[in-house]
Amino acid sequence: MKVKLMLLTLLLPTMLGAQIVYHDAAQFPLLGKATDATAGRYDRLPDSLETKARKQLVDLGHNSAGMAIRFRSNSTTIKAKWEVLNKFGMGHMTNIGVRGVDLYCMDEGKWYFAGSGFPGGKESEALLIKDMPARDREFMLYLPLYDGTVKVAIGVDSLATISGPQVNHPVQERPLVFYGTSILQGGCANRPGMAHTNILSRWLGRECINLGFSGNARLDYEVAEVIASVKDASVIVLDFLPNVTIEQLKERFFPFYKIIRQACPDTPILLVENPPFPNGRFNAEIQEHLTTENGIYKEYFKQLKKEGDKNVYYFSNEGMIGDDGEATVDGSHFTDLGFMRYAEKLYPVLKKLVKE
Repeated sequence: MKVKLMLLTLLLPTMLGAQIVYHDAAQFPLLGKATDATAGRYDRLPDSLETKARKQLVDLGHNSAGMAIRFRSNSTTIKAKWEVLNKFGMGHMTNIGVRGVDLYCMDEGKWYFAGSGFPGGKESEALLIKDMPARDREFMLYLPLYDGTVKVAIGVDSLATISGPQVNHPVQERPLVFYGTSILQGGCANRPGMAHTNILSRWLGRECINLGFSGNARLDYEVAEVIASVKDASVIVLDFLPNVTIEQLKERFFPFYKIIRQACPDTPILLVENPPFPNGRFNAEIQEHLTTENGIYKEYFKQLKKEGDKNVYYFSNEGMIGDDGEATVDGSHFTDLGFMRYAEKLYPVLKKLVKE
């Protein structure tokens, strides 16, 4: 009888399901921030801009696009609890991409998708993965792209260990800094891990900082100063054209660029053309605008080179998201297919620039 009771005691946790214990993610490293001088841990812009920058920009700065939590655990199950600011939603983007979370696990030195956290209201709890053999693994939890993150907790088996990562990947030294539009922020990836800055971070093995501001990449000088503050950046990518008018481009580009270049004299800066939006094939006005704006941008690049800037580069939109017109959800914002194609085009260019 004693033996049977002992066996039942040992098996009971398995029969009932392992108890989950939650740990505040604030104790683990966070990737994807340009500055730590923010009001909240998961904000992207310094709190000093709260009363200085445009309200739309400040609000978008509270979105946690491009951020990821790194940790290590031997748990057989990973769960997450998280709270967002707004319970934001959009008709052309999944709720997982907008305000959900996305778990990746390292296997044989590479990152692989492990599971997504489906969001509920402002507060959510989700099972990300279960039934894994119990052994130490490296994990990366991507945060919401289009909503602000207030707090995050990671759930593991009660007897499992959880700690900071032991593998430095993606490395946080000399990050890449991206500035751009709603596309750069992640619209309309199905889940956070499919935004192209997150894809590239996994492929390059290096932290990528996402300063994408939906509809508001308008060459605000305050953002140029934030970019310039990342003194150890390995590459700076300027991908803002879809949000600026031709007048704004002519008025603001050189002052914006010079703020960055004066602070980062030797950092490679990559200028990215407007994407070849599929809706431009049949809309003459859109096509004319894109062609004109790209032409002006390329002339600015040539001018910078003529002035002696040896560390500025230009990225053409040729083949950027394929030529079949199937890579967007609405003619402009990328699907996962669009993000993957874009990342595949950018990867060899950025890999070379990081080494240089």
